[in-house]
Amino acid sequence: MRVAFDSRAQGDPRGIGRYVRCLLEALRETAAADGTVIETAQPRRADVYHSPWLEGALLRSPCPMVVTLHDVANLKRRGEYLRAAMRFRLRYLAVQHAQRVIVPTHAVAADVQERLDIDAERISVIAEAPAPVMYPRGEPEIAAVRARYHLPAEYLLWVGGLLHPEPRKRVAALAAAPRRMPLVLVGPARPWAHELPDVTVTGQVSDDELAAIYTGAHALVFPSDDEGFGLPAVEALACGTPVAACQAAALREVLGERATFVELGDMEGLLEAGLHATRPAPAPPAWTWADAARATWATYAAARAEAQLKTRRAPRLPRGVF
Repeated sequence: MRVAFDSRAQGDPRGIGRYVRCLLEALRETAAADGTVIETAQPRRADVYHSPWLEGALLRSPCPMVVTLHDVANLKRRGEYLRAAMRFRLRYLAVQHAQRVIVPTHAVAADVQERLDIDAERISVIAEAPAPVMYPRGEPEIAAVRARYHLPAEYLLWVGGLLHPEPRKRVAALAAAPRRMPLVLVGPARPWAHELPDVTVTGQVSDDELAAIYTGAHALVFPSDDEGFGLPAVEALACGTPVAACQAAALREVLGERATFVELGDMEGLLEAGLHATRPAPAPPAWTWADAARATWATYAAARAEAQLKTRRAPRLPRGVF
């Protein structure tokens, strides 16, 4: 099977970039003898086209198309994402014509069914996983990142993108809430993030640095009231760091009993839960990127087979009919 894979987002410093990089590597490692992945956004002479992000969805794909939707927050919260919703209007129309849609959780699957009117049979729920680089680091690495980014000896941690304010992430509310332990925010940032009160903002860090920052944290705090998966939470667990989170549906689904949960919007309760978190942290879900890749290959095969079946069933007009 020849798969055209739109890899343009692999340089994105946020979660979408992590997804593309990890999945692409795992797809190549798990490919069968007749499986080939070509990095391109122009799927000519391919059996299946996979867009692992919304921006790559095509209105007219020359072959069966699979699209990954990480969430549909800009459809659920139109008042907060008005520009994004308008920008992606045609992309969502393209998604509705995709042969298969991949989502990371059943929570997102329900949103896709409701918001885009896509049948459950066309949706594949394929979870994400911590990257292999996310594992507990030793004290020398922890000390090095602590010195490099001027981190306190003990701190609560938040990880994500700080390129523009996203109300559903609740970062500003988290920063403003009273707390008894310093708060560190890690991720690509713009000036507004550095204006948040009484926090340490590292900006973008390397994967090895991130693993050391996770390992050195007292706990990860996750204030979002809406998420598609919550990858930083499983990354933190993979590094041995406990997690406190608000009760967003996807986080509940992914983490189960592996995290301490508080009510949505309860920033003080979240920070207290992080403060009282203890080690050892529970292990992350056993699911790996290799598992995700094998499930994705199965989705490609199903998309190709369904498209071929449709072609065979399509009525043919008699000759001479125009």
